[in-house]
Amino acid sequence: MANRQVVLITGASSGIGKATAGILAKAGYCVFGTSRNPSSNEGNGFGMLELDVCSDDSVKTCFEQLMNKAGRLDILINNAGAGFRGAIEESGLEETWSVFEVNFFGLLRTTKLALPIMRRQGGGLIINISSIVGRVAAPYSGIYSASKFAVEGYTEALRYEVAQFGIKVSLVEPGVIVTNFNAAAPYSREEIPAYNRLRRQTKERIGGAYGTSPGPEIVARAIYRIIRSKKPRLRYLVGRDAKVAARGKRWLPFFWFEKAARRVFKI
Repeated sequence: MANRQVVLITGASSGIGKATAGILAKAGYCVFGTSRNPSSNEGNGFGMLELDVCSDDSVKTCFEQLMNKAGRLDILINNAGAGFRGAIEESGLEETWSVFEVNFFGLLRTTKLALPIMRRQGGGLIINISSIVGRVAAPYSGIYSASKFAVEGYTEALRYEVAQFGIKVSLVEPGVIVTNFNAAAPYSREEIPAYNRLRRQTKERIGGAYGTSPGPEIVARAIYRIIRSKKPRLRYLVGRDAKVAARGKRWLPFFWFEKAARRVFKI
C-alpha cells in the first residue's frame, strides 16, 4: 500500500462515485469509497467505509478508520450530493438546509480533515464534484444550483490558499448524467399552483434529456484524467450540454443567452 496512492471517494454506493471507484481501483489505486450503509456495497473491487457527511462525528470516525487502514490520503473526491427540484418560492427553509448540508457543508467537513493530512504529506489532490448548474442556474432547480454555486466559490478560493502546500484542487462540472441520483431527486413538499404549468414543462424537458445523455462512466473517466494530469485545471466540463451552456454564458450577451435558455427550458 505504501507505493499506491490512496483515494477516498464520498458517495460511492452508486452513480458517479461507484463508477469512479471502479475505474481507479482497476488502475491500481488504493480506493476507499464511502456510504451510509457500506455493508450493502461490498464486493465492488474497492474498500467501503461508513460515512454520513452531515455528521461531524461520522466524518471524524471515517478519517480515523482510513488512516488506520492506509496511513495516508493522497486524493479526496467529494462526490456525495443531494438533489432537489421546485420553484424558489415553493422551497422551504428546512428543505433548503438539507440540500446545503450535504452538497456544501458535507464537503467542508471532509475537506477540513483532509487538508492537515495532505499538508503533512507535502501534497495531495482534492476534486469536488459540482455541476453545470453551479455555473448556469436552472429554473426549478434553484436551491440545488445555489448549493453548487457555493461549492464553486469555495473551491476556487481553496485552490489559491493551498497551492503553497503542494495541494491541487479541481472542480468537475457534469451536465445531465443518467444515474439514480436524478430520478431520486425530491420535489418541494409545497406546490404553488401558479407555478404548475412551467414546472411541468421544465420537468418534461429535463426528463427528455435523460434519454440521450451519457452514463456516469464519462465523469469517472474525466476524473481519472484529472488525477493523471501534472497540472490539473480548476474547472472541467463534462458532457456536450455542459460545454455548450458554459460557453454560451461566457461569450453571448446575457440578453441572447437568457433568450436561448428560455427556449431550451420551454419557459
